[in-house]
Amino acid sequence: MSQPMTSPEGDSRADVGVVTSVRGEHPRSSIRHDGGSRLRSPFVPLAIFFLAAAAWSGFQFQQLHLESDALGVLRANQDAQLQQAQKVRATLDAMALETQKLADTGNANAQLVVEELRKRGITINRPATGATK
Repeated sequence: MSQPMTSPEGDSRADVGVVTSVRGEHPRSSIRHDGGSRLRSPFVPLAIFFLAAAAWSGFQFQQLHLESDALGVLRANQDAQLQQAQKVRATLDAMALETQKLADTGNANAQLVVEELRKRGITINRPATGATK
């Protein structure tokens, strides 16, 4: 297995697990100091930062694109509903106008309906008659 270490003076040591360092470093330290101050290049950390920023930007772009597509689909669905609502509104306006015409001619039921609508804040707009040329 392991043999006892001998020092430069030649004496045998009984501590098998103890390793002495030549430069006075901690025995388990894996960092070597060269004595001078050597600066490291900032390329690797900056490259990692810019790659992470580019990946995050790409992810955000993809999410915004997916949301934009989803909003486009919702808008297309609402357009069909809006057209249907406009048709219903036009039909109700025509019915209200006809009811107003009946009330103007003296129909008691039509007058009652127009009065109830007026109480609820609904006014019937009459179209402009007698367009000028």
